[in-house]
Amino acid sequence: MSDPRRNRRLLTTDPTRAHQGPQNDGPFDLPDHPAAWDRYAHLRRDAHVLDVGRSTDGSQTFELVPPTAPDETGRPPRRSAPADTARNTPRDARSDAPAAPPVEVRPATSRRYGFGVVVLTQGDRPDELRRGLESLLAQRGVDLDVICVGNGWEPAGLPDGVRSLALPDNLGIPAGRNEGVPHVKGEFLFFLDDDAWLPDDTTLLRMAQLMRTQPRIGLVQPRVVDPSRDDAPRRWIPRLRKGSAEHSSTVFSVWEGAVGLQRRAFDECGGWPAPFWYAHEGIELAWRVWDAGYQVWYMGDLTVAHPVIDPKRHDEYFFMNARNRVWLARRNLPFPFSWAYVGSWTLVQTVRWGRKPDHLRPWFDGWRAGWREDPWGEDEPRRKLSGRGLLAMSVNGRPPVV
Repeated sequence: MSDPRRNRRLLTTDPTRAHQGPQNDGPFDLPDHPAAWDRYAHLRRDAHVLDVGRSTDGSQTFELVPPTAPDETGRPPRRSAPADTARNTPRDARSDAPAAPPVEVRPATSRRYGFGVVVLTQGDRPDELRRGLESLLAQRGVDLDVICVGNGWEPAGLPDGVRSLALPDNLGIPAGRNEGVPHVKGEFLFFLDDDAWLPDDTTLLRMAQLMRTQPRIGLVQPRVVDPSRDDAPRRWIPRLRKGSAEHSSTVFSVWEGAVGLQRRAFDECGGWPAPFWYAHEGIELAWRVWDAGYQVWYMGDLTVAHPVIDPKRHDEYFFMNARNRVWLARRNLPFPFSWAYVGSWTLVQTVRWGRKPDHLRPWFDGWRAGWREDPWGEDEPRRKLSGRGLLAMSVNGRPPVV
């Protein structure tokens, strides 16, 4: 069974057009199940919960109400014929056309989006940390449970509404993020680095709308910008074929500084790879989300802010880059994918840095350590990607060999 409207787009935020059918001006497709193929389905879906500004208590979002309530079959009931007909009704009492259905706006507090937010910091950027926390607390249309994880220190001077969690030792970036998750509640999770911030106060609302209305999307990364300059690094676009930074698409790695997930997707994929310390943890997280049966989405029309910083500051960067690249293969890929992946990246880095021996020397030190050291944590389940996950990635354009 097919319906030509499935390829059209949904009405988003214009209440004056609520009585019309789906229009080609919204970001979400009609649902796949045939029972929802009716002209009012787009008004009943959570994609169209509207944030019309703060209410008196600053807490409500709003939704458009369908002009006609659906019956038990999910379709709007037919309009009953008027009791008076043209034969027995005076001409001046008759209406030449049916009145347009009214558009009602009412509170939809039951459909609010709950976020558990983890902000990781070592305490060495207090001004940037406060900026990021304030941008979170300014978010509209969402309920937040925010915790600031001190990686080896006790967070202090936090804004009201932000709790703290002190880790006695610096566990590294991925493990530190994992430590914060059990302490927050919410349908969704959001991770923010202490030097990043949200320039738009509907960022989390839009991410939640996308993931709730497209439940196959388990992980979302917004576009990263530096408001002080126009030349954002191409590495912030998590695609091999970079293209335009504003183009949205499925991806197979993420920039880790600001990502949102369905909580169930995070739980099913096992969280961040704790042993990595830093570098490439966003690749494994994305792979694991794909393996759990979800998609990873780069949202090019939504931005998060972060200053441009050159990561090539010392030899440790090159060491960790190579070691974790080998660990990605050993932890996730069965033979022959594991050898093909390491071999292709070894060739890429050798060609890229062939005339930079100061880069290649620590890189190959990390490469050897990746094969020599155990890539698994003490309590981690030693499981690799399933055949289903490998097939899903390959079908969607990224077989894990490069």
